Amino acid sequence: MSISIYRLTVPMFQRGIASLKTYLDKAEAHAKEKNFDPAILVSARLAPDMLPLAGQYQRASDSAKFALARLTATDAPKFEDNETTIDELRERLAKTDAYLAGFTADALEGTESRQITLPGKSGIVLAGDEYIATFALPNFYFHVATAHAILRNQGVPIGKRDYLG
Repeated sequence: MSISIYRLTVPMFQRGIASLKTYLDKAEAHAKEKNFDPAILVSARLAPDMLPLAGQYQRASDSAKFALARLTATDAPKFEDNETTIDELRERLAKTDAYLAGFTADALEGTESRQITLPGKSGIVLAGDEYIATFALPNFYFHVATAHAILRNQGVPIGKRDYLG
């Protein structure tokens, strides 16, 4: 018995997006409770050579939308990657979620065998199902988990249940 590419992508990405939304609510409440500017959290990072929280949100959003665009040989919406506030990150998540909601199981039917060239200069080509399992989902969840870690590192009271949704 196989699982559809739709079930491996759209609901999984939507679940991660929902977790990222929860993080923003909790980050904003934490900043208000501790009386500091929430923009500090948006620009926080784990290490100097890592993307800040905003970058993690941008890459998670991009990972989800570009995976579906590659699978369906369509264009994903373009976002400017210029979010600096919690509200701007919320807006980006809402636009990403709306894009994801536009996909049906029928639209992804047969994409498991579509040949996908990995982004970057590697030239590696994978079948759609391998692309999702070995690149798209791990990349997406890396950025969701890193956003989680940044906020935990900054004292935001989030935990495993927030990550799992």
